[in-house]
Amino acid sequence: MAVCGIIGKQRLSYGPVSINIILNNLFMAEINSNAGNHRQKGGVRRSKKLSTKVDLTPMVDLGFLLITFFVFTSAISKPQTLPLYLPAGETKITNTGNSTALTIIPIGDNKVFYYHGSLHDALKDNLYGTTSFSINNGIGDIIRQKQKTLARNPRFTKDDLMLIIKPAIDATYQNVVNALDEVLINQLQHYAFVELEPFEKETLLKLKVQ
Repeated sequence: MAVCGIIGKQRLSYGPVSINIILNNLFMAEINSNAGNHRQKGGVRRSKKLSTKVDLTPMVDLGFLLITFFVFTSAISKPQTLPLYLPAGETKITNTGNSTALTIIPIGDNKVFYYHGSLHDALKDNLYGTTSFSINNGIGDIIRQKQKTLARNPRFTKDDLMLIIKPAIDATYQNVVNALDEVLINQLQHYAFVELEPFEKETLLKLKVQ
């Protein structure tokens, strides 16, 4: 059987063998076309975009744990304070011997003015001075020297020392704490807090130690 085809204005005729060749070529072209499409789709793979979302849940948990820890520890730890026992109400004036009395007046700039016995006698006999709360050559050395002097006297012992603390107006709370520390360090049995007298204030101004 012959098949005729028209291409343009020309008339062509094909035999059975030619038809088989044409069909085979068309089939192979379709196969190659499909293979090319599959190769184009599977040849290049696009990388999958990863999510950039940050999970803050562990950080929030850690923050709450730290807050709970600090609140719990601060509630348990109590500040250590030094008990200060003051007399209740009015009390009688206690006379102190000049030989056993040592008066210290904490003033500004971490300084301490001190005198032995009464201020009048101390000014006359030059038994006064100015020092600090330092470990070396401080008020602690003055207290220990006073204790040694009393221990050498047969009428007294070092425990008879009477320390009178009179904070000045420009003394700080830390100065008062330092004075109480000296009481504990030197194991003083007798000490008292007393207000400054007008004569003592005038003396400090005259000596220019305040």
